[in-house]
Amino acid sequence: MKLNIRKATATDASFVAKVVLMALHYDETHPFYEIFKELAARTDAQYSYCNALIAEVDGVQAGAIVGYDGARLQELREPLMAIVRERQGRELEIEDETSAGEYYLDSLAVLPSFRGMGVGGKLLAAARDNAFEEGFDKVGLLVDSANPRAEKLYTSLGFRRVNATKFLGLDMWHMQAQRKFDK
Repeated sequence: MKLNIRKATATDASFVAKVVLMALHYDETHPFYEIFKELAARTDAQYSYCNALIAEVDGVQAGAIVGYDGARLQELREPLMAIVRERQGRELEIEDETSAGEYYLDSLAVLPSFRGMGVGGKLLAAARDNAFEEGFDKVGLLVDSANPRAEKLYTSLGFRRVNATKFLGLDMWHMQAQRKFDK
């Protein structure tokens, strides 16, 4: 098995949208799939291909991760909010899952046929390391408190619980990995 992690390109937008929906426990039949495809094709949105890394196994898209500067959450979320206001005539209320001072790993998913091969861990490690290389001292994510398997993976990659929080009605742990400085 040859695993390659690369930055997403505009041609990956549909795949990025699919992965974001998978991370939310939906698939392409969800009514928001078209909206997420539109957002993933943009350069200024939370779920933009510009914020994604793609994992390929033997040249086939296997998974992706989306992450961005937590200080930019509101700015990056605005295209989604504008689409919902325009198409559904209402405000979408979503809690802030990150803030300034951390690089936030928003969405991660691996296609079912590639699970158990270490793809998710490699994507997480690559995104974390890229954030550290870009100068971020903290990399954060949320994990469902009812998902100890995911939390175990994150812990193995240096993430630690910071606090308990609610997000989209779920009990979550906010976890962070911190860059280690040479002494």
